[in-house]
Amino acid sequence: MKARAVTSVILAAVVFTTPRFSDAQPAGQIWRIGFISSLTSATANYQAEGFMRGLRELGYVEGRNIVIEYRWAEGDYNRLPRLVKELVGLNPDLILCGGPPAALAVKAATKTIPVVFIAGNPVGAGIVPGLAKHGGNLTGFDVFAEELDAKRLELLKEALPKAARVALLLNPENPPASQQQNRTVAAAEALGVRPRFIEARRPSDIDTVFAGMARDRPDAVLVLGDPMFNSERGRIAGLSLRIRVPVIHWVRDFTDAGGLMSYGPDLGRCISAPPSTSTRSSKAQSPPTSLLSSRPSSSWQSISRPPERSA
Repeated sequence: MKARAVTSVILAAVVFTTPRFSDAQPAGQIWRIGFISSLTSATANYQAEGFMRGLRELGYVEGRNIVIEYRWAEGDYNRLPRLVKELVGLNPDLILCGGPPAALAVKAATKTIPVVFIAGNPVGAGIVPGLAKHGGNLTGFDVFAEELDAKRLELLKEALPKAARVALLLNPENPPASQQQNRTVAAAEALGVRPRFIEARRPSDIDTVFAGMARDRPDAVLVLGDPMFNSERGRIAGLSLRIRVPVIHWVRDFTDAGGLMSYGPDLGRCISAPPSTSTRSSKAQSPPTSLLSSRPSSSWQSISRPPERSA
């Protein structure tokens, strides 16, 4: 339920910070929004539902004064350019995108359509040049997904003090991948952990990766921040249980899917400021020049510890 409420808050910010929406609505005006995600429609269904509910609360009803065009990459980033081209060709009033791969694909395709992104490390990924004044047609939310990879390794070591060999599941197709490697290597050295990076570029690689880990038997696995790994959280949880290897994931939904541990963005707390921010921004005649939210706020979850414990 919290995730749905979060998306409603995002939508409120989207509407009020986009001049085309914040202006007075002409009678009979039908707005068109493009919604593109790297996830599958099934794993991101709660986001779409919350998105629609947030629209209704603001007076936008699909089929009456708004049309939503959904596109799902199904965890395959190679599909994004084609999907984005389809959306841009529809000339929507706004595009909402989730994750660095989707945001970069949209950025490359349009310089005029207002874009709101929800992504980790948008500066490091090349989505915007800076958090304070990024300019252009993009604005959005930094959820600090990738920046917390080193913290996850620290929590994993705290939970499993004897863990020495840790596999790090990495998607090299994710734009911040090289920065993730550098961060986690430095953290591993400080903790006395021997890291081994294992690559998975698309959902079909997950089974092969875990089959290899069943043979190599690492002491634990850290799933680095990546939208595709979020989409495959249920499969990762099931495979880790099958081969009996402890895993810490980057999204809190991982434990809901049966996974052992997670430490990651709690969007309900990250995006607590938009109502007041968006009201001020609604008077702007051009896209806002600062991110709506760039404050880290994360939660720790484990099946063996109280879910409400925060870090």
